[in-house]
Amino acid sequence: MPDILIRNADVVATMDARRSELRGADVLIRGGIIAGVGPSLSDEGVEVIEARGCVVTPGLVNTHHHLYQTLTRAVPGGQDSLLFGWLKTLYPIWARFGPEEMFVSAQVGLAELALSGCTLTSDHLYLFPNGARLDDTIAAAGEVGLRFHPTRGAMSIGESAGGLPPDSLVETETAILEDMIRVVDRFHDPRPGAMVRVGLAPCSPFSVSRELMRDSALLARDKRVMLHTHLAENDEDIAYSLERFGCRPGQYAQDLGWTGADVWHAHCVKLDGSEIELFNRSRTGISHCPCSNCRLGSGIAPIRAMRDAGCRVGLGVDGSASNDAGNLISEARMAMLLQRVARGADAMGAREALEIATLGGAQVLGRDDLGSVEPGKRADLAIWDLRGVEAAGAWDPVAALILCGPSRVRDLIVEGRQIVRDGQLITLDLPRLLEQQRRLAVRLAG
Repeated sequence: MPDILIRNADVVATMDARRSELRGADVLIRGGIIAGVGPSLSDEGVEVIEARGCVVTPGLVNTHHHLYQTLTRAVPGGQDSLLFGWLKTLYPIWARFGPEEMFVSAQVGLAELALSGCTLTSDHLYLFPNGARLDDTIAAAGEVGLRFHPTRGAMSIGESAGGLPPDSLVETETAILEDMIRVVDRFHDPRPGAMVRVGLAPCSPFSVSRELMRDSALLARDKRVMLHTHLAENDEDIAYSLERFGCRPGQYAQDLGWTGADVWHAHCVKLDGSEIELFNRSRTGISHCPCSNCRLGSGIAPIRAMRDAGCRVGLGVDGSASNDAGNLISEARMAMLLQRVARGADAMGAREALEIATLGGAQVLGRDDLGSVEPGKRADLAIWDLRGVEAAGAWDPVAALILCGPSRVRDLIVEGRQIVRDGQLITLDLPRLLEQQRRLAVRLAG
């Protein structure tokens, strides 16, 4: 892996403590780590990437995804449904997946993320039909080259026991806990610069028992890994919690050990003021998924209130069956626009949206080695070319990334290794992969 000098960037948006924006700056990478940021750095003995006309940012961080869903976009019958109805449409299709579907769908989803500027993504895999395992998606990420935070999800309450998923997709809680231990012991790397960290992630309060939620939290603390689940996604979710548990989702989470700096919850569209304060006080993270929330009619998450309260907030694209895209820079734009719809044109600016998409996501996933362009941080960087038609005429290049584009990265570097070059993924044969994906989708639809 050669050392790299990114040279002559129009702007480096560092996301450091002062949110410095350096004009006409270089970024030097040595051994996968940022070694220097500033003007006129030496290019002796390094590979040079010319960045004139470009903005350099930290790599974007995706805090919530279901990569397996990339095989089930725009499925008839679920296109116009709320969350619970949408799930009931898709569950029988997902039940026909196996290891090949999981692997290929994950690779396509990861490729899409990479092309949108993402260097680190989490993934929430909570169903394991026909021999599929978390190992399949971890292998996919290794080939694409993205930094990966997969979570071993689970569903244990099927339809016959009053849950949403079909009985064929649930597991016994003993088997779930045993496999959680297996994947953490095999794959989790706690060291700075880790390419793979593993979390534990029972799917939701309506698909697992209180006991599994509590046991997963105890296991995660014992193994020193993070916890993740869906919470307070829409009005149905709130009604279910009140009827089944006699409390709101925030109280349910707190009672079972699901708050703290080692926890992050997806969606949180319907958190009220007391729950927002609870999450701030406990340092519990939030993954905001604006496009999916729009697609499923779930509502607009109170991100402005969360940020003002001091909550840690990152972005998530969510699954490609409920988005139906996996473009993280477009997600940042949608996050900004929705807060303006809800609160006015000054509710969120472009730079704050970019911060949430980079540093915010790194903080939610507990990665203090990532999220900013500073010496000593890992070299996860996105280079955006603003000389194309999307940004033509833009006066403010940093704001332009969110306000107008581009929506596709020119170059992407992860741990000092180039993953995207000149707008093309270079770690995989993408046309061949897409043909394989098309074949699997046709077979599932048949």
